[in-house]
Amino acid sequence: QVHLVESGGGLVQAGGSLRRSCAASGSIVSINAMGWYRQAPGKQRELVAMISTGSSTNYADSVKGRFTISRDNAANTVWLQMNSLKPEDTAVYYCNAPGVLNTMGYRANYWGQGTQVTVSS
Repeated sequence: QVHLVESGGGLVQAGGSLRRSCAASGSIVSINAMGWYRQAPGKQRELVAMISTGSSTNYADSVKGRFTISRDNAANTVWLQMNSLKPEDTAVYYCNAPGVLNTMGYRANYWGQGTQVTVSS
């Protein structure tokens, strides 16, 4: 069993900052990319940012220049630093680790529990 445990998030005023973390644990052999998605009410879940083991990053256009993703490969942990937050960033944010090789010998896509981030205007 593989678990992604998230922390951080909450309520912040527009222009403020939040930092989220996500730690993967359990029956892990290796993890490739790790990242974050978000889902606002009435909208589809969308990619926010993704980072490879080699630290290559990919960001949604809407967060470029404001959000920064980073990771510690040895600790299987990923962070999302969110600056200059806007009300439209309000959503449930989910940690994601696609293609995790587990000790059962197969790859699977894992999700964190999701945490609400609310940005007030």
